[in-house]
Amino acid sequence: MSAAPVAVVTGGSRGIGEATVRKFVALGHSVAILDVNRAGGEALARELGERARFYECDVSDPAVVDAVAQRTLKDLGPASILVTSAGLIPNPETVLDMDLAAHDRMWRVNYFGTVHACRSYGKQMSEQRAGAIVTLGSINSLGPLPLPAYNPGKVAIARLTQLLCAELGRHNIRVNSVGPTYVMTPDMQARVDAGLRDMNKIMEAHPLKTLPTPADIADAIVFLCSPAARTITGVLLPVDSGWATGTFYNNYAGGLPWAKA
Repeated sequence: MSAAPVAVVTGGSRGIGEATVRKFVALGHSVAILDVNRAGGEALARELGERARFYECDVSDPAVVDAVAQRTLKDLGPASILVTSAGLIPNPETVLDMDLAAHDRMWRVNYFGTVHACRSYGKQMSEQRAGAIVTLGSINSLGPLPLPAYNPGKVAIARLTQLLCAELGRHNIRVNSVGPTYVMTPDMQARVDAGLRDMNKIMEAHPLKTLPTPADIADAIVFLCSPAARTITGVLLPVDSGWATGTFYNNYAGGLPWAKA
């Protein structure tokens, strides 16, 4: 059993999850990497050494998550931090024409996967009467986008985060969410390269002309789990290069002041 604080990261083999794993290992935590990607997770654990351990886990299956939670408890000790980074990313579609099987799969992974992890590890934290949970939300939960599975799912995660904040606060457990804009992960870059995302269109909405990297999101997650955020709970922290503000401001019908002749 590890004497170091234990952090559990779902979807920890790549993207935001991987960056978060690296941050916690660098801070001296023991980290459980939960993912369906065995090759990627095992490679990351080998690279990071004894502080990181991989557990194959399909978060859409509550029995599997419960079983893995028991294994991490036995191997590492009770979790003090949970980050629910496992998730699928869609392409635009309409409600009337969407692939229903893909819709259901996205909800099982993105929303129910978050629920399953929070239930299993929230129980461990409740017994210890301490902990911090960070869910992976999205800045697009603030408004409608043509992503009829992903978009409502992220809205649901935002509300789930608030519910857990209210339920778990009495056990000294803080529950927050990060709300990234488009993050330049390998998956996002692949979509740009395939013509499925228009970088010019994406950047129009952002006051800052740079997008966050996975490491930027991981920095926000680490902050929310740290003593520096000891009285912060129930919030959605935007990490969005100003997207939420710019989306409204840039669409003002009178035009932008600096664009006028």
